[in-house]
Amino acid sequence: MPNNNAILPPKTIGIIGGGQLGRMMAIAAKDMGYHIAVLDPTPDCPTAQVADEQITAAYDDMDGIQKLTAISDIVTYEFENVDLDAAAFIAGKGKLPQGAYALEITQNREKEKTVMRNAGLPVPEFSIVQDSESCSRILENMPLPAVMKTVSGGYDGKGQLKITIEDDITKAREFAEQHSTCIIEQWIPFDREISVVFTRGKSGDIIFFPIAENEHSDHILYKTTVPAAISDTVHQKALEAAWILAEKMNITGTFAIEMFVKGDDIFLNEMAPRPHNSGHYTIEACNVSQFQQHIRAICGLPLMPVRFMRPAVMVNILGNDMEAVLNVMPAMQDGFIHLYGKERIKPKRKMGHMTFLGDSLDQAKQRLAAYEEDK
Repeated sequence: MPNNNAILPPKTIGIIGGGQLGRMMAIAAKDMGYHIAVLDPTPDCPTAQVADEQITAAYDDMDGIQKLTAISDIVTYEFENVDLDAAAFIAGKGKLPQGAYALEITQNREKEKTVMRNAGLPVPEFSIVQDSESCSRILENMPLPAVMKTVSGGYDGKGQLKITIEDDITKAREFAEQHSTCIIEQWIPFDREISVVFTRGKSGDIIFFPIAENEHSDHILYKTTVPAAISDTVHQKALEAAWILAEKMNITGTFAIEMFVKGDDIFLNEMAPRPHNSGHYTIEACNVSQFQQHIRAICGLPLMPVRFMRPAVMVNILGNDMEAVLNVMPAMQDGFIHLYGKERIKPKRKMGHMTFLGDSLDQAKQRLAAYEEDK
């Protein structure tokens, strides 16, 4: 039976946040015939370049939030640090299909880890500290190495400190005083990191994308390889853990969970209540992308069964890569290049991504290697 409450084109989808994720959401939605309004403080941000209207305002500007809500039939977001008062307002108007709960949990690492642990899922041992004294007490009983993070904020390695030796405890005490409430986690010597990206519809149906394997450089995602080199046991554990969290948190839309793999064991790390960098490969490697599936979910349309078309390797294009990418672009035949339209180029800023496909994973990796050699 068709869903008579579905949001259909050409109705308007509002997006909070105008970066690359919002841009790719907007492109997917525009292809389906929707209108797009975006709220972002930066004029002509990446999403605004492909949207119908931009509200230039801060993310917590309630006047801007009210205007976005008024002109939109539904609202979504491209990052988790959405102002919770703004989210509650939009949800109160019945226009935030994802709700505010997932935002509340994923904005706070203590709440995030607690939800995972209470669901019976494996997470690294963790403790919360409020100051230098509590930091010292916790580290007296925690084996090193450990990692210390701010409870809120922080991304791409910002807002965290690795504690490897006793001498690092002084730095940890300073970190605790500087940032107030922090989380200290046991360091997991993992074999690999994976991410499980899935979409859950309004009716509770869940469709998974192939599990991806991630490699980081300087705390920034460098490369995603699909399919991940994991055992059937790990694959099953990862899907089951994601299913449990999706149900417990009543997720709607595309969602991502990063996990560490050690042998045949998994440890859940972080969650993202929206499309994820490690899911960009889905644009070319699957019959439906994480962005298209997200739009279908929040609009109340049925989710599409995912078919994995070809093995893939995705690499981020950072600011320091831009010149090389533009130099090889005129002769490149094998890579799909996505540039995000960001005006300012910074060395470690994500300016785009590139995906290489192959008839085998080895062939996809060879195509990436050829690009890296040419650049």
